Amino acid sequence: MPADPSDRPRIEPLPPIDRARQVTEAVASYIDRANLQAGDRLPAERELMAALAVGRSTIREAIRHFQALGVMESRKGSGTYLLKPVTSATVHMPLSFDAIHLRDVLLQTLEVRRGIECEAGMVAARRRTAEDVVTIEAKLDEMERVHLAKGTSGPEDLAFHLAIYDATHNPLFKQLLEQMRGAFERFWEKPFNRPDFARRSFPFHRTLFNAIAAQDPESARAETLKILAVVEEDIKDMSR
Repeated sequence: MPADPSDRPRIEPLPPIDRARQVTEAVASYIDRANLQAGDRLPAERELMAALAVGRSTIREAIRHFQALGVMESRKGSGTYLLKPVTSATVHMPLSFDAIHLRDVLLQTLEVRRGIECEAGMVAARRRTAEDVVTIEAKLDEMERVHLAKGTSGPEDLAFHLAIYDATHNPLFKQLLEQMRGAFERFWEKPFNRPDFARRSFPFHRTLFNAIAAQDPESARAETLKILAVVEEDIKDMSR
């Protein structure tokens, strides 16, 4: 008897091309091949735009990535200079793990996430702009809408947290999250095949937003810890 087509796995759409990441990789490759050293000046923005066929904003986003890593600096009226040699390893910080069991992988990454996300919430509370508050609340409203309609809201939850990372105005927070998400996405997509994973943390997202809007770093940290405590409890309960 032929298999029911509805039982077949769904073909997922391809992710959009990350132009800034491509530019970052291309610039790192150029620096390596050209053997540029600390103190050397990079090609001008216009030259990079023409060579890579991208806009100024994409070039600047890639440069900000290197600046956040502490390997480049822009000097007003002079250009962008290397502070340290750049290789492909500068662009990516590959993550690895030794744990065999899903439970151990999730708990290990949660330990790292706890430090990063608590600090990000506190920094966002201190540095957020009025525009940041509008953006975070819009992401939260969408998360709540989807959650109430479907009982789960994974992509919307991620978008909410990314907006908080953006509100820190420190690109390293978002870069670290992206590195972790890329390495462990298959584990966090739907842990233990449970769509209700961490569902109890839903109300704390609103209180986290309230703390950031009120510029209250300690409350932001406390609400983040509540969210992650639910995640840890569900990892332990659902892996028994």
